Amino acid sequence: MAELHLSQDPEADRLLSDNPLALLIGMVLDQQVPLEWAFAGPAELQRRLGAPLDARAIAAMDPESLVRAFADKPALHRYPASMAARVQELCRLVTDRYGGEADRIWTGVPSASELLRRIKELPGFGEHKAKIFVALLGKQLGVRPEGWETVSAPFGDEGSFRSVADITDVDTLTKVRTFKQSLKAAHKAETPAAHKEPTSRKDSATRRPAARKR
Repeated sequence: MAELHLSQDPEADRLLSDNPLALLIGMVLDQQVPLEWAFAGPAELQRRLGAPLDARAIAAMDPESLVRAFADKPALHRYPASMAARVQELCRLVTDRYGGEADRIWTGVPSASELLRRIKELPGFGEHKAKIFVALLGKQLGVRPEGWETVSAPFGDEGSFRSVADITDVDTLTKVRTFKQSLKAAHKAETPAAHKEPTSRKDSATRRPAARKR
């Protein structure tokens, strides 16, 4: 695999580059937390489990043990229990359908549409995230079945800085973050205050900080 720079932590990025399952887990965790936190998660999970990340082993784990690994402070995600369950579900699918080898999802895939279909079947991968992952595979890992730019649009667009697919260093991380912030600002400006969802006192009291110190 190519050398990835998604977490901006050398050890964590090396694992993402070497272990396809780690990369999938990072994508699953990349939701409602800073992306560096999400993509550093697989390396920390591996450390806590005390063994290389392996789909068969995680699929066979006692679910509560996996939740504890996610929830130990500092937690691997803002929602450790639900993400532990989702990662285990991912590992079960990879084990059952791809023999425990995550890269078989995209190795030798016959078409871009089939690649997108396979990724959308993975737990935690909706349409949006699946397109981003297809773009990441094409832009950085050389997985480019005919039409991959089309099925991953707009994330596969050349020269764009829309998603994790475009992050190759600190500068591109900054560009992607700036793009996402501009989208949020535009959405906020278009949303009338009266129609915004109220945040309950309970939710605000239990919400974890957006970032953590490493």
